[in-house]
Amino acid sequence: MSQFQLVMRSGPTPGMTFALEGDQLTIGRDSSNAVAINDAEVSRRHSRLTFQGGKYVLEDLGSTNGTFVNGQRLAGPVVLKPGDIVSLGEQIVLMYDAINMDVGATMVAQPRASRVVPPPAPASTPVYTAPPSPTAAPVRKTNMVPIFIAVAALLFICICGGFFWWVDATYRWCVFFPFISGC
Repeated sequence: MSQFQLVMRSGPTPGMTFALEGDQLTIGRDSSNAVAINDAEVSRRHSRLTFQGGKYVLEDLGSTNGTFVNGQRLAGPVVLKPGDIVSLGEQIVLMYDAINMDVGATMVAQPRASRVVPPPAPASTPVYTAPPSPTAAPVRKTNMVPIFIAVAALLFICICGGFFWWVDATYRWCVFFPFISGC
């Protein structure tokens, strides 16, 4: 038997654990949600978790900033697997996890009244950075050598043109070019 949870990796309360209990849970900024995250990037009712066939299914509820699973924006319901990274907008990152419970245990603990379990004080919490979206243009390095060659060639042409204009304007063709006929 497994119990599921969401652990905040980055956002207003990194390390916060949200125990998932129930057949249908909503995630959002409003305090009436089962998973309430007080952040401006999160819509009042951002997304919904539905328990189906022993697994949670996540779907976006038309949120402004979107719901993502492993960097992919949700276009429909997605079945979550332990280890999946759920992002709400760009800053809120949650990890979906399963907690295995011993079915042979003598006593099963009663569910806690509070759905939010405060995290132990970690020494340092790694911050998850979402991978770049596949629609973002890849960063390309520009080779500057052809640009420098083009600028140097243009400068050379301008200097030569200026020189010939000066020679023509001051009637010095014969001084610089004595091999020209008629000098």
